[in-house]
Amino acid sequence: MRPDILFPLFASVTSLDGIGPRTGSAIERLAGPNVVDLLWHLPNGLIDRRYAPTIGEAEPGRIATLTVQVDLHQPSPNRRLPYKVRCRDDTGFLHLVFFHAHADYLTKTLPEGEQRIVSGLVEEFRGEKQITHPDHIGTVEEIEQLRAVEPVYPLTAGVTQKVLGRAIGRALERAPELGEWIEPSVVERRNWPPWHDALAAAHGPDNEADLAQDTPARQRLAYDELLASQLALLLLRRRLRRRKGRPVAGDGKLQTKVTAALPFQLTGTQKQALMEIADDMAGPDCMMRLLQGDVGSGKTVVALLAMLNAVEAGAQAALMAPTEILARQHFETVSKLVAPAGIEVVLLTGRDKGKVRRTALARIADGSAAITIGTHALFQKDVAFSDLALAVIDEQHRFGVHQRITLSAKGRNPDVLVMTATPIPRTLLLAAYGDLDASQLTEKPAGRKPIDTRAVQLGRIEETIGAVERAVDGGARVYWVAPLVEESEVIDLAAATERCEALKAIFGERVGLIHGRMKGLEKDMVMADFAAGRIAVLVATTVIEVGVDVPEATVMVIEHAERFGLAQLHQLRGRIGRGETRSTCILLYAASLGETAKARLKILRETDDGFRIAEEDLRLRGGGEVLGTRQSGLPEFRLADLAVHGELLAIARDNARLAVERDAELQSERGQALRTLLYLFERDAAVKYLRSG
Repeated sequence: MRPDILFPLFASVTSLDGIGPRTGSAIERLAGPNVVDLLWHLPNGLIDRRYAPTIGEAEPGRIATLTVQVDLHQPSPNRRLPYKVRCRDDTGFLHLVFFHAHADYLTKTLPEGEQRIVSGLVEEFRGEKQITHPDHIGTVEEIEQLRAVEPVYPLTAGVTQKVLGRAIGRALERAPELGEWIEPSVVERRNWPPWHDALAAAHGPDNEADLAQDTPARQRLAYDELLASQLALLLLRRRLRRRKGRPVAGDGKLQTKVTAALPFQLTGTQKQALMEIADDMAGPDCMMRLLQGDVGSGKTVVALLAMLNAVEAGAQAALMAPTEILARQHFETVSKLVAPAGIEVVLLTGRDKGKVRRTALARIADGSAAITIGTHALFQKDVAFSDLALAVIDEQHRFGVHQRITLSAKGRNPDVLVMTATPIPRTLLLAAYGDLDASQLTEKPAGRKPIDTRAVQLGRIEETIGAVERAVDGGARVYWVAPLVEESEVIDLAAATERCEALKAIFGERVGLIHGRMKGLEKDMVMADFAAGRIAVLVATTVIEVGVDVPEATVMVIEHAERFGLAQLHQLRGRIGRGETRSTCILLYAASLGETAKARLKILRETDDGFRIAEEDLRLRGGGEVLGTRQSGLPEFRLADLAVHGELLAIARDNARLAVERDAELQSERGQALRTLLYLFERDAAVKYLRSG
């Protein structure tokens, strides 16, 4: 149960005075549904009202707080012209300007002949000073209430600074004093304030420097969030580790047959990863390992040899892919590779119905299917394995922690190997996969030729089409990636369709189109036509980003490359350069590029090292965007920015481990504070892991 002390923070934002249903729903869209979400919504600017000159001294372009005497109201007979109020002091005159004014309100608020305090941006118009729509108007007695420095918050439609600022102020009043959950030596060394004081400081900046991510207050709050995340992952990991596995060790005969038939030698890092996997599988605990490899580093072969280890031990293995295209491709690749060993491989996807599905399910249930490859369909209740010893999950970032637990529940605590072709910076690796051990494939198989990457202005698109035409005439196959328009499949599809029609005018029916809204069978048919050469130019949305393997494709054009993330561009480029022929990637970019976009294209031209690219992507974009917003599986951090606070993540992980080693059930005074921290950051499930441990 959530501690009573936190109940006021987990009330709806509409429980705050002055927040009705309409404003409440706008605030919920902006920050979240609960009062606590307002605490995490930090200011990104400030208005400094401490500048209090006379009218004569007031500088145009600055926000000023002025003490004035109301001189004269000057309403306009024409509603389209502004209502003006002339004010003065001993040094000069100033007009207050109001559009669409309510005269009654203004005459009450600014009575002629009385003194008032006004605050707002001073402007000069036709040689006279004015303030248009002052931010604040009050009596001289109220001057103390006019805050000298006011935080400015990110907004959304339906919420004003005034309303949001008041709501956040009331949320801060509800924030209780909480026990300290951070190791005292860390607090002392970093000179961090207590949690409550850090919140107050973060929401009450005194100057621009106080808005920086590296102030003690903001560092402290970021660390709290990272500590909650790492503690939750650690408790999950302990729970998974406590499920006793079983030693799985094959005799190597099947692996030897398959390895001997491979057209290439295994790389050093592939051999190292296989040793790490074999050691894990031979141990008494369940393996939970991440296999991280760059595009084309040979993860599938490592996964296959690991699966054969399970089959040699008399058990079954399963490989789950995020899309049907990828599942079918894995099925074809694996079936060919295991043919010399005579192993039966079964495919199971959501598309399979009737007799095909019943036959597959029967082969899986009676154990004759040694290896099963599928999509999310493997999660379904009617899928029962005879003896699942190893579950491999491909493109891990498309699936969450709970999905890998669900798949592992299909056997008697099988070993789990998760793979990703998205190289992940070390800090993100800790954040997203703290419950896993990691193996890295950093070498490309021998014979892989580097890809010639060029950046070309969109104005030269006709030249690019001419180059594509020459390549197609020479027998090449070409991917043309349509521009990413926005987070909308519909608009992205419209852009892809338009480009497809334009290219058909040149290449005729040798142009195909593939996108995320097509049915699985349609996609398979288009990919089969492309692989067979019936289609020479394939126009695609980013559906081809992961895993699609056509060795004959040697040219890729990415239109509006500046709209894509760096890691995404690297993934797309990885679809070519898979055969014997040298490949070319053309990045078409708009004439006016921002600095970040320029940096992305420069890095991509300089290197094909996915790990370096991932680190640069983190630096340029921040953690939340690196794996893509739509399906990253990354924890959502509100206060921590891993590009800035990355070093705090390692400290948080070490301190979480230390806390649990000292007090496994978190029962001590500090342990109880850590429990409160988990609830505060809504990691409630982790407390259940603690109890069920």
